[in-house]
Amino acid sequence: MFAYIVRRLGMMMVVVFGASFMAYNLEAYSSDPLAELQQSTAPNKQYLIERLTRDLMLDVPPPIRYFNWLKGLVAGLWGQFDLGMTRDKHSVAEYIGAAIPTTFRLVIGSTVLAIVIGITIGMVTAIRQYSRFDYSMTFVAFLLFSLPVFWVAVLLKEYLAIQFNDFLLDPHMTWPYIIAFSLFAGLLWASIIGGERRRFYAVFVGVFVGNAILLEVLSLTSWFIQPGLGIAGVAVFGGVIAVAVTQISTGLDDKKALYASLITAGLVVAAYYPLQLVMNDKASLLTVIALFAGVLVAAGAVGYFITKIDRRAIMRTAMLTGFLAMIPVVVDRFMQEFGAYYKSDAINGRPIPTMGQANQLLTPEQAHNFWINSLDGFTHVFLPTVALTLISFAGYVRFSRGSLLEVLNMDYIRTARAKGLTERTVIVRHALRNAMLPLTTILVNDFAGVIGGAIITESIFGWKGMGSLFNQAIGSYDLNLFMGVFIISSFLTVLANLVADLLFGVMDPRIRIRK
Repeated sequence: MFAYIVRRLGMMMVVVFGASFMAYNLEAYSSDPLAELQQSTAPNKQYLIERLTRDLMLDVPPPIRYFNWLKGLVAGLWGQFDLGMTRDKHSVAEYIGAAIPTTFRLVIGSTVLAIVIGITIGMVTAIRQYSRFDYSMTFVAFLLFSLPVFWVAVLLKEYLAIQFNDFLLDPHMTWPYIIAFSLFAGLLWASIIGGERRRFYAVFVGVFVGNAILLEVLSLTSWFIQPGLGIAGVAVFGGVIAVAVTQISTGLDDKKALYASLITAGLVVAAYYPLQLVMNDKASLLTVIALFAGVLVAAGAVGYFITKIDRRAIMRTAMLTGFLAMIPVVVDRFMQEFGAYYKSDAINGRPIPTMGQANQLLTPEQAHNFWINSLDGFTHVFLPTVALTLISFAGYVRFSRGSLLEVLNMDYIRTARAKGLTERTVIVRHALRNAMLPLTTILVNDFAGVIGGAIITESIFGWKGMGSLFNQAIGSYDLNLFMGVFIISSFLTVLANLVADLLFGVMDPRIRIRK
């Protein structure tokens, strides 16, 4: 395995070197930094041309200039890493160092959401092939896959920002909107739950009526500007999470696992008020991480002591339940701050922004308040995340659906069913792991592409990340900045392929043996 990794790393260096050499020369030959000056009528035109030629070494052939640039990159081996200077005399490394966290914050959320939602929906549509849910999600996936991101972003700005902010001025939903949202919710849940026609209509009517009543109550209580879940909402979510996690992990027939999950959810609900004392105005990210860690320890202890048989599976189920059950508690804490955030002078009653990365008008007290500062960051990243998720998740739906359908038709799946295994065991323990193999390469490469940025989305929403740097480098003929972004993106891409190959070996021992 060590020899294989060394060999692949050597090949990676060759690929990155060849790609960077071609990119440098193509950009150098296709751009002309002197074009604007040559058309100038300034009296010192010739001096400006000579100075720019000297600064950018335009009198040196591009292949030789490339090796001069590469010298600074290779110097990183002995601690003198240098990507050169931009045309405005700033360090390329500093520009990239400031852009990477911005891009990571913008793209990582949408990537994770697209992967989780897309693969989950794709797997469910494969299991329920040719059902109403399958047809509906296939239509939605193809629709979103065909939409350009700039058009989706404009629609999101109009309806989820401008019109939603206007709605918050008088947060009362009229009955046409209540009926429209309730119809959508009823069709969605009826399609998800499925079953015969009578069951479909029963679910549809129940969800329609329940959703309509809920929306009317939320409107009458001004919940939209003073939101919150409370202990009752946390309890409801905790119970649903406990049952769902148990069903997926071990099946509801495993009573010990179900009891461990319900006890864990109950402990989270019981700790609701004590947790409010800990999650005060002086809390930080470390506080939240410590709370999640404490819940995981407590959930593991519950799973350990509740039975001596199959402890590992029950502990895993309880810990996953505890982790997910804590999320509504933290979300509720953020909701408690929304009213003050909404009424502050910096927000002025319009909490969903259409541009920018943060609100510069927050007071020092608000900026140092973890909950308000995080809420402000969330509102700014909300629209770009939704736009990128809607465009990306459609591909995962189609890929995961096709991959699982291919696995379900294999002989060993028919053998597992013939042995009398439950359908849940066949799907979870036999089919899903093998269905994930073809998706591994896509997943790893998408995470590697996170640093590359999203050029169009960053431009539309006014974010200054790697995509904006790349666009700036192209527009200003800034070769050093262009190569700085390119070399990082290309290196991460080839590294992702190596990681994908190693993951193949972890997920399928037959591949590891051949290596």
